[in-house]
Amino acid sequence: MVSTMLVRDLVAGYNGTDVLKGINLDIHPGKVTALIGPSGCGKTTLLRSMNRMNELTKKSHVHGQIKLNGEDIFAMDPMLLRREVGMVFQKPNPFPMSIRENVLYGVKASKLKVNYDEIVQTSMYKAAIWDELKERLGDNAFGLSLGQQQRVCIARSLAVSPSVILMDEPAASLDPSSAAKVESSIVALKEEYTFVIVTHNMQQARRISDYTVFMFLGEIVEAGETAQVFEAPHRTETRDYIQGKFG
Repeated sequence: MVSTMLVRDLVAGYNGTDVLKGINLDIHPGKVTALIGPSGCGKTTLLRSMNRMNELTKKSHVHGQIKLNGEDIFAMDPMLLRREVGMVFQKPNPFPMSIRENVLYGVKASKLKVNYDEIVQTSMYKAAIWDELKERLGDNAFGLSLGQQQRVCIARSLAVSPSVILMDEPAASLDPSSAAKVESSIVALKEEYTFVIVTHNMQQARRISDYTVFMFLGEIVEAGETAQVFEAPHRTETRDYIQGKFG
């Protein structure tokens, strides 16, 4: 089931300094929402707040409300939340084990009673990596290309059946061909999952997202359907950023 997330009056930061300054945002189910804005504007902090990963950073703070299908995420068990709201990072982070065990890591950690072989095949197929690696499942994931590693990490996230997938610059470290495959996977999967993606790549945001959120200095300047934000932005700051006048 795809999920809705609602962010209300969210303030978050580190070492006593607010990075997010009262964020209000609706994340639409079964859609791709892109977070854009210059470095340091709070995109990654917002993303990490959505599955409480900020709490893993010392001296972090968060106030406000985030609801997942109406349930307050700050009242949920963090481990259960992160199973429901998965994360894919900018730099591929496979574990030093076989491809198969990488995909099954979260499944086994959560003690899910599922058919392992079926989960591996289904997750890797959805991540557009099954055909490439189905004969190499026993190989160490460190031996893969960066693009393959990233798609294995996506498969690992999918294996625990999340409803929301957060992605922090998922294609930034990849070559164009691998980046295109990751983008294709996201577009193909968006009816099954809710995606929130941080990207500095304006072309990527325009290609794959349904909604775009422009952030600046810890606040949301503009949010709306991607076509509207890019073609007819309401705010001068949005237009200037999209046109590359600052960043």
